[in-house]
Amino acid sequence: MGVHARAAVTPGDGSVRVEDLVLPDPGPHQVVVRLFASGICHSQLTDMKYAQATKSPMTLGHEATGEIVAAGSQVTTSSVGDRVFVTWLPRDGGPLRRRPDSPVLTRADGSTATCHNVFTWTDHTICDEQFVVPFPADMATDVSSIIGCAVMTGAGAVLNTADVQRGQSVAVYGVGGVGISAIVAAAARGANPIIAVDLDDTKLAWARRQGATHTVNAARVDAVKAIHELTTDSTQSNIMGLPVSGVHYAFDCIGGDKVVTQLLPSCRSQPMATTERGTAVMVGIVTLAALEVNPADLIMNEKRLVGCIGGSSVPARDFPIFCDWVRTGRLKLDEIVTERVAIDDIAAAAAALDRGEITGRAILVF
Repeated sequence: MGVHARAAVTPGDGSVRVEDLVLPDPGPHQVVVRLFASGICHSQLTDMKYAQATKSPMTLGHEATGEIVAAGSQVTTSSVGDRVFVTWLPRDGGPLRRRPDSPVLTRADGSTATCHNVFTWTDHTICDEQFVVPFPADMATDVSSIIGCAVMTGAGAVLNTADVQRGQSVAVYGVGGVGISAIVAAAARGANPIIAVDLDDTKLAWARRQGATHTVNAARVDAVKAIHELTTDSTQSNIMGLPVSGVHYAFDCIGGDKVVTQLLPSCRSQPMATTERGTAVMVGIVTLAALEVNPADLIMNEKRLVGCIGGSSVPARDFPIFCDWVRTGRLKLDEIVTERVAIDDIAAAAAALDRGEITGRAILVF
């Protein structure tokens, strides 16, 4: 007999509502998880818009903590009673030996709702075992839920996608849950300077407490110009004979259409006769249909523009690192999580997220 769940569903009209669902019995490789808490990620607004455009009902959410209450006959990585993270990238990386099972749920009216790998805006979920990672007994069950996406994405962008090294310069656009995680990871790698860019002085002060060495309020100054002023190296020149400036790595951690156009211009010009290359990393989801790039800047300075999905992370490898950061006080999840809401308030929380009223990361607590 299936487990009853109260889950947030976007029915395909742009709204989100809580529905009573019955989860199916787990398939051979699936687990059913009773959730403790779930992060409320900005990218779910994109999923809601996709569901509306395609008229396809979806369940939502993709980062959580919980306890396994049922397991399929061929599950080998976990057992009933295990505490786990639920995330949306395969736990061990790839290439995968089999495609993960993706749950399809039947709603009360007989229609079905799908999801992208997992759904966690619910008190119980069902997912492939590849999307659960062991959860340490000494970690807080609520705030730790954001490790499954916000921390994984921001910190992973620095550690994995960019592989930032000691002494290299970093700019992080957007001081939210993802951006703060990127700043913490840059500090852990010994990056310098670490420049936080945002429109809010309160967020920028927060960024300094988390490891940023410099801050730029883009509401008051030209962010790209400010970054170059902070990073000018008059001892080196580029191919045009101009002083080298800009950061080694610029990260868009907000998914802003304007921000993504500032990434490459923020990057370091190439010192002549070196192999250094400034790299722009697109972390947040943008809505631009096309991105304009200055080809002269791209070519003459050998800059790179790269995409980043989930911090290029391997959860089973990376989550223990993030947990150690929490234990040592490097990663302060209590400061990143700024709001806690109940499942019945998820529609209001999503609307607040859309209006930009949530400063860090909101979580659902069950």
